[in-house]
Amino acid sequence: MSNNKITIVINTFKSEDKIHNCLKSIDNNFKVIVVENSKNMNFKNELENKYSNVECVLAGENLGYAKGNNLGLSKVVSQFALILNPDAMLEKNTLDNFLICAKKINDFAIIGPAKQNEFSTEDENKDKENIFLVEKLKGFAMFLNLEQFKDIGFFDKNFFIYLEEIDLCKRLRQKNKKIYLDKNIKIHHLGGSSHNDLINFEMELSRNWHWMWSTFYFNKKHYGFFNSLFKISGKFFSSIFKYFFYALIFNNKKKKIYSHRFSGLIHSIIGNNSWYRPKIIIN
Repeated sequence: MSNNKITIVINTFKSEDKIHNCLKSIDNNFKVIVVENSKNMNFKNELENKYSNVECVLAGENLGYAKGNNLGLSKVVSQFALILNPDAMLEKNTLDNFLICAKKINDFAIIGPAKQNEFSTEDENKDKENIFLVEKLKGFAMFLNLEQFKDIGFFDKNFFIYLEEIDLCKRLRQKNKKIYLDKNIKIHHLGGSSHNDLINFEMELSRNWHWMWSTFYFNKKHYGFFNSLFKISGKFFSSIFKYFFYALIFNNKKKKIYSHRFSGLIHSIIGNNSWYRPKIIIN
């Protein structure tokens, strides 16, 4: 299989302890662009010295999933790009199988691997077909046919994390572009562990803030402001109730989490950008 057709794009933040298993699983004949969301020159030098196929781009700040991947994709010159999380690992034949699938269905926009959990009852062919159309894919591994993105762009830069891949899939389907899942393609994904364990709580606060911000923004974008307000009303009142409940029982960690959930929602409702960043020193 040709190795100049695919470029792998990996978006990282404080992933020093996690990314090496990912990079070791990639054949070094394939180019990898790592977008590191910091100014960490030591990390860049380490990767580029250790892996001959890796180019590490320092973003200089924490761009998040959407902007970070857009930056990496802007540097791709190959026909296809594989967006990959740093806590994912390929099998030996993963990239070859992506290319085999691409030859079979050359009008695709995205192909996803078998490690997905979006199978649903409406996927009629999921049990009898190895390759079938789906409405959306998880963002940890997305194989992009770059020609298909020229008229819609990549990820919506307003998202920091969460729902940006669902938004992209929705926009693709609105343009009648096709998204497939191939059960022959295997990628192992740990999930929720792409960063250093020492910053887990700060990342938990960030996840809660952005999950709520993105939920309102996504629904407002596609279904309108008042529809979105109705959809999130339960989450809104739940975050207030749980904040006061955990304050009463002196559970400061949980109280802080629900204050961040409430804050993310409020800022999204009033139209503020997804500004929150985990309180971590960016080298």
